Amino acid sequence: MPWEDRRPMDLRKAMMVDLVENNYQIAELSQKYKVSSKTVYKWIKRFKEGGEEGLKERSRAPIFHPNQVGDEIRELIVRMRIKHRTWGPKKIHQRLRLDHPQLRVPAKSTIGKILGQEGLIGPKRRKLITPPYLASLNESLAPNDVWTADFKGQFRTSDGKLCYPLTIVDDCSRYILLCKALQHPNHDEVRKWFAWAFQTYGMPKAIRTDNGPPFASHSLGGLSRLAVWFIQLGIKPERIQIGHPEQNGRHERMHRSLKEATVQPPQANLLLQQTTFDAFVEEYNQERPHEALAMQTPADIYEPSSIPFPLIPAKFTYPTDGIIRSVRSNGEIYWGKGKLFISENLYHERILLMPTDNNTYEIWFRSLLIGSLDKISNKISSSHDLKPRRGLSPISPV
Repeated sequence: MPWEDRRPMDLRKAMMVDLVENNYQIAELSQKYKVSSKTVYKWIKRFKEGGEEGLKERSRAPIFHPNQVGDEIRELIVRMRIKHRTWGPKKIHQRLRLDHPQLRVPAKSTIGKILGQEGLIGPKRRKLITPPYLASLNESLAPNDVWTADFKGQFRTSDGKLCYPLTIVDDCSRYILLCKALQHPNHDEVRKWFAWAFQTYGMPKAIRTDNGPPFASHSLGGLSRLAVWFIQLGIKPERIQIGHPEQNGRHERMHRSLKEATVQPPQANLLLQQTTFDAFVEEYNQERPHEALAMQTPADIYEPSSIPFPLIPAKFTYPTDGIIRSVRSNGEIYWGKGKLFISENLYHERILLMPTDNNTYEIWFRSLLIGSLDKISNKISSSHDLKPRRGLSPISPV
């Protein structure tokens, strides 16, 4: 169309020439320039009022903004933020509404913009997300194929202490291996009770968890210190997809029963709460028939694993056609003339960089692919899928 092929200003000038010198009618101008009669009248009016200057495009910004923030409210917002350094737009918005009902308080988003303009808040931090786990989950066809682990939601006992119940279940038999009332759900406490479970029942082939700490992290491959320990032991760490608790549905269902039987209401203290947990586990494993088990109990199905818990994890032998690097205590490896950050969770571990045909190196930790390294940019990407590589030797003592 003519309006798209030439500059709009040139077309408006040409239209006025046709009007004044060539005596075109409104309908003819509308047809020739493929615009409405209303548009033709608009530019004629502006041409008569301002000549050629009147044909220039005017700003469409409104002269008056009904939502424009006045100096008084702006000053109140700034003063409140200075007084309450940890308050964000939501809290300031609510406080202004309560303290100054006579004023028209701007939206929370507007308050955020004002705080940013005044340099009182910085850009929003990028939320760290655990890399998704894309590999297929193992089937639990026999006991100890897959153990599932999780924390049932924390709560307070009657004395005010927080309780974090750590639960470990054999997925095939539904047998509860552990239900422990922890006060601190950190790496050291959780690892200690997994070690107890391994010593008591042997080790599974895989352990399935959600994507929260201490089971997963934001590091390369989503590996936490606990997951690294599992891999050292020859156990595959599996993670359900974020937002899909149904992938651990058997465990979730057990948690509902646990909550109904033991924390409604909570006990007086952690010791009594643990006693209640122990009684539930005994009844759940030994007495309660399960429809999914053909009305058998979990104890009728479960048997300990034949894989013993080693006092010292076995070393791993990498193939010789790759580049082996040791991860330093700060999570870096030496690479070329410099250093590359891999993960602090892999400190003192050896990793393998295997060259590929597409200008990248695959980054392996033992038998698991955890990322890739671009040969040109030296940029590392998380692989997310923890896929076993064919040809890597099995874990064996050295």
